[in-house]
Amino acid sequence: MNTLYDSESFAVVHMQPNAVDGEAADIQHMSTGRPIAPGRATAPYMERHGFEIVDKRSGKEVYLDGSWAELFQQHISAWQLNTPSQEEVEDTLERYAELAQNPVVVH
Repeated sequence: MNTLYDSESFAVVHMQPNAVDGEAADIQHMSTGRPIAPGRATAPYMERHGFEIVDKRSGKEVYLDGSWAELFQQHISAWQLNTPSQEEVEDTLERYAELAQNPVVVH
């Protein structure tokens, strides 16, 4: 999890759920809980990532994954080539925030 942007209005976090701190995940048998292949992830899984955009003004968030995450990643890549103004970033985040329906819950 990496915070990419944080302002008075928005926060953007890049979520990488399959990332493990430099080590392979241990796969456990569902009924026994014992490791099947310690230190080696043998079960097939899809590499997925996403972006959480929090609209601090409304107290709502949206999680982008799949094609939405890829589209947002294209914005980030473009921003890395041509540094945008804060206003340009906020305008883009405003458009994505229109999708936000989930209230922010602290847990």
